[in-house]
Amino acid sequence: MPTYTHTETSFATAWAEWHAAHERHRADPHGFLAVTHLHWLGEEPARLDGVPGTWNVENDAVRLVLADGETLQQDGRELNADGGATVLFGPIAERGGVNLAAGDTVVELAKRGGEYIVRPRHPENPLLREYTGTPAYAPDPAFAVDGTFVPFDEPRPTTVGAAVEGIQHVYEAPGQVRFRLGGKDVTLTAFNGHAPGSLSVLFTDETSGKTTYAANRSLTIAAPGADGTVHLDFNRAVNLPCAYTDLATCPLPPAENRLPVAVEAGEQTPTERQEA
Repeated sequence: MPTYTHTETSFATAWAEWHAAHERHRADPHGFLAVTHLHWLGEEPARLDGVPGTWNVENDAVRLVLADGETLQQDGRELNADGGATVLFGPIAERGGVNLAAGDTVVELAKRGGEYIVRPRHPENPLLREYTGTPAYAPDPAFAVDGTFVPFDEPRPTTVGAAVEGIQHVYEAPGQVRFRLGGKDVTLTAFNGHAPGSLSVLFTDETSGKTTYAANRSLTIAAPGADGTVHLDFNRAVNLPCAYTDLATCPLPPAENRLPVAVEAGEQTPTERQEA
C-alpha cells in the first residue's frame, strides 16, 4: 500500500477541489459545451439556425431585424415589444461581446479575430448533456515549480493563429516566464490574465497529440511577486474550448511556447476527442 506525507495529501486534496470546481464551471448550462452553432456574420442579411431574426454587419456594427412574433431579450428587456424591431449592436471590442436570450437559449454576439460571430448556447446540446468529465493526470508536486517573470521594456503585441482557419488573434505580451522543468531551462511568452496582474500562458509540450490535446493547453499564473517570482503549477493546466468542440475560436500558442519536455500533468485529451 502506498504511503503519502501530509504535504502530498494536502496537495492532492487542494488539486481535487480545484479541478472539481473547474469541471462545474465547464458544465455550466450556457457554457461553451452548450454551443450549438457558430455563425460568421457578413454584409448580406441572413437568417441563422437556432437564432431568431435576420443578421448582418454594417459599418462595424451588427444590425438585427426581428419580425413580428420573433423575440429576444437583453438584460431582461424585450427587444421586440412592439411587434417588429431593428436593433443595432456595436461596435464591439475584440474579444468582447453581449449575451441575448431567446427562451432557454443564450445567444452570444461577439467579435473574434476582427469578425463578428453569433453562437447560440442551449442547455440540451448533446455535447453538454452527455459530458462526463475530463481525464487528467494524478497531481504531482514535481510539476509545480517556481520561476521568474521578466518583463519586456514595452508590452509586445503578439499575433497567434486560431483553432479555426482564416482568423488570427492579437494579444499583448507583457514579458516572459523563465523556469526549470524536467531538468531543462525553459521560457514561455506570457499574456495578460483575467485577474489584475495575473498572467496566462498557452503552450504545447512533448505530450501534445499523445496524451494531451494537440493544439494547446492553458495555464494561469498568479501576479508576480515584487522580485518577479512566479509559481507555475502545471497540474492546473487546462484545455481550451476547442479541445471539445469545433465551434470554438481558441488561440494557438506562440511558436516559441512549445516546451521541450513532457508535461505529464494537468488535463488530458477530452474523451470526446479520443472517441473521434
